[in-house]
Amino acid sequence: MVQVVFEKVRKSFGATVAIPCLDLRIESGEFVSLLGPSGCGKTTTLRMLAGLEQTSSGSIRIGDRDVVDLAPAARDIAMVFQSYALYPHMTVAENICYPLKKRGVAKAERATKLADVAALLQLGPLLDRKPKQLSGGQQQRVALGRALVRDPSVFLLDEPLSNLDAALRAHMRAELIELHRRLGKTMVYVTHDQLEAMTMSTRIAVMRDGVLQQFAPPAEIYNHPANAFVAGFIGTPAMTLADGLLLREADKAIVRVGALAIDLPQARAASLPAATPSAITVGIRPEDVAVGAGPWAARVRLVEPIGHETIVFLDADGLSLTARVTGSAALHAGETVAFDLRRDRLHLFDKIDGRRLATVPSA
Repeated sequence: MVQVVFEKVRKSFGATVAIPCLDLRIESGEFVSLLGPSGCGKTTTLRMLAGLEQTSSGSIRIGDRDVVDLAPAARDIAMVFQSYALYPHMTVAENICYPLKKRGVAKAERATKLADVAALLQLGPLLDRKPKQLSGGQQQRVALGRALVRDPSVFLLDEPLSNLDAALRAHMRAELIELHRRLGKTMVYVTHDQLEAMTMSTRIAVMRDGVLQQFAPPAEIYNHPANAFVAGFIGTPAMTLADGLLLREADKAIVRVGALAIDLPQARAASLPAATPSAITVGIRPEDVAVGAGPWAARVRLVEPIGHETIVFLDADGLSLTARVTGSAALHAGETVAFDLRRDRLHLFDKIDGRRLATVPSA
């Protein structure tokens, strides 16, 4: 197991700067997801680590080696692509063993490694089939097997589940989690799907426009987003983000957002920095909106039943809110409901630079 370290890495494509300056340290044995919207630089970052893109400047280390000037084959990594890239004329066994054959590994050793990987990924009955005879999930496992058989120091996975249907993605997420647990290898995973990142990762690196926004465990990313971008990007349904004002009265603090005046608990008020600006962005997660009782009223705009819960979209005098309620809740578009907010769970951000202003207690 080895660390992966990016130090002051910059990547430009002509006059376009894709990664201005990336510092990132991935510890041995971690499962780290690079997460962000399209064009944020996550795939470019992975490709630089793999050696498929050359850095413009900076250092990338795998273990104690700077690999910037090394060819991909010399970096001791294995990569699983979105397309799987299986050879259609080869059997499953031949596809898996191809990297070993290319390196001149003896036939007997190849057979041993193939047997180990096939048992781990439950590919035994499929070894004589061609890729066209496999389902999407089976092809995914073959691509993983081809990476595993090399026994690399670091696994790189570039949106490997994006071509699968929802049920199969969920199944493969579970398989990848279990695979990482068994192997204990460093894995770097690119995705735009926050559910994948949240459920699978040791830590998540959230990126935007080539800049690392936050690098932390999933629970911290969700409960303590570093800025308004991370807050709005993480969470389904998304957090409500609205312009607000922060008013201080002696040891009290009042947040005004829309037509609402919200008294903050004393502990939250005390946690705010002394130089907190009055113009802020207020973040409210759907689970922190309590529908059915409270000091305020809102009109129900839309109701989305999804089985175990219902997502409700509210209009509170021009302030749009999203709430989670139980699946048995009988709500209808157009009706007026009372609601309250978990005041201790409000997220407050600087209006200018988006940074978080105060820590939200853990749920």
